[in-house]
Amino acid sequence: MRAWVVDEPGPIDGGPLRLVERPVPAPGPGQVRVQVSVCGVCRTDLHLAEGDLPPKHAQVVPGHEAVGTVDVAGEGATRFGVGDRIGVPWLARTCGVCAFCRAGRENLCVDPLFTGWDLDGGYAEYLVVDERYAYPLPDSFADDVAAPLLCAGIIGYRALRQSGCPPGGRLGIYGFGGSAHLTAQVAMAEGTRVHVLTRSAQARQLALDLGAASVGAEADAPPEPLDAAILFAPVGTLVPPALRALDRGGTLAVAGIHLSDIPPLRYAEHLFEERVLRSVTANTRDDGREFLATAARIGIEVTTTPYRLDQADAALRDLAHGRVHGVAVLDMRR
Repeated sequence: MRAWVVDEPGPIDGGPLRLVERPVPAPGPGQVRVQVSVCGVCRTDLHLAEGDLPPKHAQVVPGHEAVGTVDVAGEGATRFGVGDRIGVPWLARTCGVCAFCRAGRENLCVDPLFTGWDLDGGYAEYLVVDERYAYPLPDSFADDVAAPLLCAGIIGYRALRQSGCPPGGRLGIYGFGGSAHLTAQVAMAEGTRVHVLTRSAQARQLALDLGAASVGAEADAPPEPLDAAILFAPVGTLVPPALRALDRGGTLAVAGIHLSDIPPLRYAEHLFEERVLRSVTANTRDDGREFLATAARIGIEVTTTPYRLDQADAALRDLAHGRVHGVAVLDMRR
């Protein structure tokens, strides 16, 4: 099978990924093998390729928004049948026994595994997955629409919930790529006024088309104080202006797995009056189930830019340079 591997992490323009031929993997106990039809391209994949996230093993296959059909089930795997369409997300395994897992906070598991980082992911024609961590997908979503929901959608949904933004409240979104444009729709479906701050004129137009209350450049002040904000752009210098934009008691949730350095914060200016800065770490399977049900209920719109599998490196370059409209997806059928 064809698969992309992280050959030598480095700047994406230097070609850190390599397209190789590999044996088709065999599923182990409790696993199913998936013939991949579409895999979303996530900014985390870019961080992996460039070394911001050091690969957990040599020649790892990126990709954790994979959609496909089960073609083989391993010993003891009974949750899905051959031919079932499923989604393979970022969270690949948790220990189930640590204090966090036992408390229903498996996103903070002390011994987790992640698809496309610890385990080979969806930039390939086949992958294997522990069936307990895969999702059945709503029939209403085509494969290319469903793929971005599996990370961009789920992590954005968790970030929205961790921001504490009340339905009908005032939410600021900093950066407006794949995850943000999905999260904004969930928030607006709950009656929230969404203010989008982003450097891209194309992204600002997409935000307006989706119903944002206002748009502006990434460091602009929104037109009203915010109950909550979510930082999607991996840019630490945006933390101070986002905190300043919060009303008393507001929370800024940082949705990314990687963030450049945050400048010094002034307590009185940025944090006093119970403003909160918090990170968002992975997700639970409950987050995924809740989000997928919500996305189907509200008829979420997913804006995608398609690439062939052999264009994965080009997709990551375009993502790095702000040339992707919505979410890039690798379509194995093209």
